[in-house]
Amino acid sequence: MLNKIKEFMSNQVEDTSPKKAKKKKETEDNIELLQEIETLKSELDESKDKYIRLFAEFDNFKKRSVKERFELMKTAAQETITSLLPILDDFDRAKKSAESGAEAFSEGVQLVYQKLYSALEHKGLKSMESTGADFDPEWHEAITDIPSPSEEMKGKVIDTIEKGYVLNDKIIRYAKVVVAK
Repeated sequence: MLNKIKEFMSNQVEDTSPKKAKKKKETEDNIELLQEIETLKSELDESKDKYIRLFAEFDNFKKRSVKERFELMKTAAQETITSLLPILDDFDRAKKSAESGAEAFSEGVQLVYQKLYSALEHKGLKSMESTGADFDPEWHEAITDIPSPSEEMKGKVIDTIEKGYVLNDKIIRYAKVVVAK
């Protein structure tokens, strides 16, 4: 199309008079502008295409990331549950033992507790030892405070109502404690 316009414009201007020369110059300028417009249009189309492809790629990335995150959460829960299944079996055996009236029930419960605690410890769980330690609001939640039995116990944890736990160096439950005042 651009070539047809150029041909038409050049046929229009063949006279060498000053008026015609000026018109020829304008025609050449118009042709240059039309060429520049065509170039800009092609660049715009190319940029639009790149933008659409980039947007589609980003959208696919978001969908893939969400899917991977859900898969990771599923896998993490599955791994934890699988490690707790033998402990559930031990509880079933302890329950049957208690129903039959055997004396070994408390020993069985102690064994199950140790297995559960070691399985959770293996997953990165650690319990906080709070009783006797200095009260630290970053680690403890004070339920109540009582008068201190001695001067050296002031500001210390007297009793732990509920143990606190840390999972991989992150507090997942604060220890609920009684503090000496």
